Amino acid sequence: MSWLSKMFGGGSPKGPVAEEYNGFRIFAEPMQDGKRYRIAARIEREIDGEVKSHQLIRADTLEGLDAAIEASAAKARQVIDEQGERIFS
Repeated sequence: MSWLSKMFGGGSPKGPVAEEYNGFRIFAEPMQDGKRYRIAARIEREIDGEVKSHQLIRADTLEGLDAAIEASAAKARQVIDEQGERIFS
């Protein structure tokens, strides 16, 4: 079962489910902006026993929540690929 279906009631547990990607956790958290959703995600990784977190917010907006969740996760994966742990600096 995908993390999207778990997030939106298609399975258990209820509530947001993190996507694991290359040792990072991605939480797609689009922000409602009027009738649209702004691409946003939280990226976390444990480094030396401490959980580091980076909030990603883009100007891009989409009409549907599902599309915004997918785009948010994709953008977070792209940032991880491009910057790695440097996002926490």
